[in-house]
Amino acid sequence: MSSPDRRDFLKGAAGAAAAAFALEPVLQARERLTQPVRIGLVGCGRQGRAILGELTKFEEVTVAAICDVDPRRLRGAGRRAPDAASYPDHAALLGEAEVDAVIVATPTHLHRGPAVDALAAGKHVYCEAPLAHDLADAKALAKAARRAEGQVFQTGMQGRSNPVYKLARSFVRAGAIRDVFAMRAQFHRKTSWRTPASDPSREKALNWRLDPEISLGLIGEIGAQQFDVLHWFTGRYPTAARASGGVLAWPDGREVEDTVHAELTFPKGARCTWEATLGNTFGGRYELLLGTMGAVKLAWTHGWMFKEADAPTQGWEVYANRQQFHNDEGITLIADATKLAAQGKLSEGVGLPEPSLYYALESFLKSVADGAEVVTSAEDGLRAAAVAIRANQALRDGGEVAIEEDDFRVE
Repeated sequence: MSSPDRRDFLKGAAGAAAAAFALEPVLQARERLTQPVRIGLVGCGRQGRAILGELTKFEEVTVAAICDVDPRRLRGAGRRAPDAASYPDHAALLGEAEVDAVIVATPTHLHRGPAVDALAAGKHVYCEAPLAHDLADAKALAKAARRAEGQVFQTGMQGRSNPVYKLARSFVRAGAIRDVFAMRAQFHRKTSWRTPASDPSREKALNWRLDPEISLGLIGEIGAQQFDVLHWFTGRYPTAARASGGVLAWPDGREVEDTVHAELTFPKGARCTWEATLGNTFGGRYELLLGTMGAVKLAWTHGWMFKEADAPTQGWEVYANRQQFHNDEGITLIADATKLAAQGKLSEGVGLPEPSLYYALESFLKSVADGAEVVTSAEDGLRAAAVAIRANQALRDGGEVAIEEDDFRVE
């Protein structure tokens, strides 16, 4: 937290710490959009199908068109969106379908074409993360979004829309854990990442994440999301990256690592250690920020704050219940906990009612329909992608790779 931020907080608090944390509940009842939104979905793979599932929860949203170059995936998505017109590619969709916004859920290396073309056609765009697999494409997307006046462009960084994460960030930015000096994050899952293909001609396209020529692997597809959370919480971006890894859990001929360890160096010497594996579930997925007066652990549907013994009382206890972690007692950060407590519903294990993808899409739809501020801009997406790209370069080349300010600059 920068000095001006802390001075502003202390000034506003006027010495009343408890009052300073009297935040409005961040998880309200689901609000209707002020106007209907017609969606065109580009990409009907695993993520596209998940997006279709979440869009059904919004009464004002119509999936008017879907497209995919793979006929089998297109037919499968058509069963989920039976009223949507089907197209073999995004050019046909943009040329014929009546849509207000386009969601790009293609493989990462194919984001640029449909996203830039949709902007050129005057459509709002939600582009899945990471924004791109190389800096040239990421910068081109950010540049196109900057030039598109009156159009919404949101990068699918889910942490910035997550209600629990927004609540936890308000505490961190207000100085509740004081200076953040170290960070850790991990992603542990037991899955091969390989999609079986009955037709050998589809093998390469279906398993693009296992192709080192076009995939950023775990660092890009998972790490970029988690790195962005740390960027957002601290307001800092790393200046260097180191990484190592290997094919340790799934020796099936793949070249993209299934287990990776990375270290990011931030200004003033702070570091983030991150590890990911597809070979074990222990510990799951989380981000951890350590400050001199406390720690915050984030796990996408839940969040916890741990107060150091010498930390002053902050007043945030009223927002959550307590849980025991080994020898440490933590405060469970629960969005809208004040209201839940008043209703007698605040209990251990309470978390978000929807997956994080839902909240990211909700943010986008509110920006399109209601004019709400974009939560994750194309430039935010560029920065997160750039960090992942340089970390993946460190994995490929060995040694330390610098992350330059120019990597973040939109030309």
